[in-house]
Order: sequence, then structure tokens, then C-alpha cells
Amino acid sequence: MRKLTYFIGITIDGFIAAPDGDFDFLMAHVTEDYVPHLVAEYADTLPTPGRAALGVTDAPNTRFDTVVMGRATYDPGLAVGVTSPYAHLRQIVLSRSLTTSPDPAVEVTAEDPVALVRRLKQEDGLGIWLCGGADLAGQLLPEIDELIVKQYPVVAGSGIPLFRAGFSPRTFRLTDSQAFEGGNLVLTYAKAE
Repeated sequence: MRKLTYFIGITIDGFIAAPDGDFDFLMAHVTEDYVPHLVAEYADTLPTPGRAALGVTDAPNTRFDTVVMGRATYDPGLAVGVTSPYAHLRQIVLSRSLTTSPDPAVEVTAEDPVALVRRLKQEDGLGIWLCGGADLAGQLLPEIDELIVKQYPVVAGSGIPLFRAGFSPRTFRLTDSQAFEGGNLVLTYAKAE
């Protein structure tokens, strides 16, 4: 069975974006020692334009072959004319307001997120990447098998949290941690059984 991985960047205080959804302030903390690691280990999660800029356009997918995201995560690319942000992956946007896809390579659905992920998990293939955001992650929390948290050395004070959901504690166990000279951490957690 395929697993669902929430691979996401956060601040030290647990925010994935500013209150208005902007996350550019996190990118200021992507350091030279950190980029090669992301390219080597997580090239599947690089947007298509980023893959081209880093010379990994033809790199085979090793972790993920499907990306699931909410409308708010998909919209920033649309705003700059990127209709297929992850062309190397099967792209699924969950939205109740976007009824047709602006790109034939992007599936748009109003399907229940949990039902969708359960169906995807039954299919053959590599992993499923939950790209964001907080509302979708909150809905899918019972289905998340793995968290890969890219923690940036910045405190935001407020913003969009890692999860937006009701109180429902879930236990994960730390399976890997990597620290980088610039202060970035990559923390990997597996759902506790």
C-alpha cells in the first residue's frame, strides 16, 4: 500500500506561511549547504521550473509519483501563469470552488479528501505527497503516514499553522533528523502504530 507523506516547510514556531499565505520569507533561509540535499533527496518535490533551473528535469521520481494539494497551495503558481507546477507528477487539486482545471495535466476534484487518499493508497506506484495546506492537512491527518518537516531557522509569531484541525492528538515517532550549517533541519516522523 502506498503511503501519504506531508512534506512541508515550517518556522521554528510551527507556521507554514504568513497570515496572508505568503511563504517567501522561508525561502530566504534556503542556504547553500541545504540545496544539494533537497535536490538529491527530494527532487520529486521541486516545482517543474525549479527542476529545470537546477538541472534535474529528467531525474526519475524516486519517492513520489502523485501530489495532492489544496486550492490555496495551487493558486500562487496560477497567479504567475504556472498551470502545471509539478509536471513530473500526477497532480490533484482538491477544491470546491475551482470546477475546471486550467491545465489538462492537473486533476481538479471536489471529492472528499479522505476518500480520495484512501483510493490513491490502493493504487500501484510510488508515494503520495501532500503538498499543503493547513486545512487539507487537518482533514487528512488520520491518513498521514509520514511527516517530513523542513524546519527553517526563523520565528514568525503568527501565520498559517502546520495543521488546521480540531483537537485530536496523534502520535508520530522521529525516524530521522538532519541538521545543516545554516540552521535548517529536516525531521522525518512516522505515524506511531
